[in-house]
Amino acid sequence: MRAGGWKDRILPWRRLRTLGILGMNERNADFVLPYNPRSLYQLVDDKRKTKALAIEYGIPVPRLYAVVEIEHQIEDLPRLLAPHGEFVVKPAHGSGGEGILVVESRSDGRYRRTSGLVMTEEDLGHHISNILSGMYSLGGIPDCALVEYRVNFDPLFAEVSYLGVPDIRIVVFRGVPVMAMIRAPTRLSDGKANLHQGAVGVGVDMITGRTYHGVWRECRVEEHPDTGGELAGIRIPHWDDILTMAARCNDMVGMGYIGVDIVLDRDLGPLMLELNARPGLSIQLATRTGLLPRLRYLEGLRHIPLDVPERVALAKTVARCC
Repeated sequence: MRAGGWKDRILPWRRLRTLGILGMNERNADFVLPYNPRSLYQLVDDKRKTKALAIEYGIPVPRLYAVVEIEHQIEDLPRLLAPHGEFVVKPAHGSGGEGILVVESRSDGRYRRTSGLVMTEEDLGHHISNILSGMYSLGGIPDCALVEYRVNFDPLFAEVSYLGVPDIRIVVFRGVPVMAMIRAPTRLSDGKANLHQGAVGVGVDMITGRTYHGVWRECRVEEHPDTGGELAGIRIPHWDDILTMAARCNDMVGMGYIGVDIVLDRDLGPLMLELNARPGLSIQLATRTGLLPRLRYLEGLRHIPLDVPERVALAKTVARCC
């Protein structure tokens, strides 16, 4: 047995510390609380405000078709949705992918979801009514429903996604992107790009934008569990543009530690989907890399460049050395 091996087994936190793994308590105490003013949370927790702010800053987002704020507006949905054959319904204050409904086609007052399930107008209205009641919102507060453009993901991801749209999660600290992964939907996640619900996390090289590792249900995987598609070796197009978008989102909301979710649309290119003031830590499993060394490196810098391209270059430097 190597020296110190028994300590790693008895005190596993020693091993995690050696690997630079960031835990939830440390994340909250050292990065979320000091760098994310509570007064700014509304800008990321309310997807409607986030979208409006992004449009103001010139950051591309999925187009908003309609907002349902009160019950009687549900009756007007058929008219509001008439021009759109496909769309997404989501709660403005939702989290973890809860309450999101994706419609891929409609006919004769019926709506077909990506899962194949067909809903009536009454079913759709009932779902939106649940959103308004706060069923899916943070803290159960009354909410509003957003109806927006359904992203048609880049065919590059066709072999590593099941039903839903994969997204790219990037953690940004002090305006510098520090770590990235693809979240690929599965049958288990019901087409949602959320690791806790069963999506696959795929680590992305910050320098090249190429995928290299996969994790599913906290186990290493090399292939997508439903499609069999190989997870490693996918080169994400527009990579520098995606990193630039993530860095600009930091400037947009004024927070120091955020998660940025970006989708790659087949026709429109990169779109910012939403932001998170408390990004999860599973990205470390997907990348098999601890966040802590990169965060501490940036925390120790007296000066962070104001110029976004310089921050993108710094992100790659940090990835090389940490």
